[in-house]
Amino acid sequence: MNSIINFVELDNRVISATYRNLMVRAKVILVDKETGDQLPDPVTTIISPMPAGSLRIRLPDQVKPGVYFLMALNGHGDYLAKSADFEIS
Repeated sequence: MNSIINFVELDNRVISATYRNLMVRAKVILVDKETGDQLPDPVTTIISPMPAGSLRIRLPDQVKPGVYFLMALNGHGDYLAKSADFEIS
């Protein structure tokens, strides 16, 4: 089962994304592409029992401009999927 997370848009510091094959307790995190650092906030936990859905993630003011991507991790912290890169300005 291949997990997928798709970046849809960034509008007013809110990221919209869709996902497939992510189970309950999977986490979606924001990663700085340049440094590879996983940001401690925001972290979104999948709570829906349905394996497909959509997310809206509000970015805190501490997130600096740059190129990022979303990464999905399972409940044990293992890599599942990553989105395309996108720019925050």
